[in-house]
Amino acid sequence: MSSFYSYMVILSTYLVSSVSYVSCQWSSTEKYKNVLFILAMISGLLGLFVHFETLLNDIAQQNGLSLSLVNIISLIGFQLALIAIIAAFNKSLRGFAGGVIFIASLSALLSIWSINQWGQSNVEIKAMSWQIKTHVLSSLFAYGLLCTGAIISLFALIQDNRLKTRKITSLNALFAPLEMTENLLSNITKAGFSSLFIAIFSGVIFIDNIFSQHLAHKTILSIAALIMFGILIFGRNFYGWRGRSAIYLYLVAFFTLAISYFGTRFILENILGKSWG
Repeated sequence: MSSFYSYMVILSTYLVSSVSYVSCQWSSTEKYKNVLFILAMISGLLGLFVHFETLLNDIAQQNGLSLSLVNIISLIGFQLALIAIIAAFNKSLRGFAGGVIFIASLSALLSIWSINQWGQSNVEIKAMSWQIKTHVLSSLFAYGLLCTGAIISLFALIQDNRLKTRKITSLNALFAPLEMTENLLSNITKAGFSSLFIAIFSGVIFIDNIFSQHLAHKTILSIAALIMFGILIFGRNFYGWRGRSAIYLYLVAFFTLAISYFGTRFILENILGKSWG
């Protein structure tokens, strides 16, 4: 199966899973909650299986990794879908899971559009040692995890706004209790901080003269994001930071991290005609 048709399957299954998870939360579907949950799980897992196989074919090459911008977004989309399916085992988080899988489906839609416009990626594949592969893959894991945290932050902001304006409607059924959402965000922040630290540390160790290469600004911005995430963790643990201020700090840190990677990659691939490495 070509990548184009694979991503069509991924898009379809993720959308079915998303709608099914969201439908689980409506009171009008009480009689069908179990059926909808099973449908969401089966379609989501099918999408994950096809997505994983497609990523292996598109990214893993004999001598290195094909790390085009579209492939990276697709990989993050896979992580989002995986985290959503795991979170959905908690009934209170199924609305969240539906939203996250919908965002994961957008990565498949982007891949379909990219293949339709330009065909398969022709980004140069450079040989990578296992050390560089470790750094790259740990970086991608950290980005995907912290991206999920950014989505949770948006959920928390919307929920906080609805509570403060006393908009208590049926839409609230799609959100977990605010305290649970904040605790989930806190745990993901800690895990993401640890992953990002490993990624940066491995880059400093394994990449020669990292600050003299054309990716020095990427490293500096990543370190800045790491410091902000660290401040957020410290503030929450010792001063009880929570609410909008903590969420805004998280989003600023994530935006800095996103610019460090995706901004760099866009400039390199589309303006300078270079690739990572």
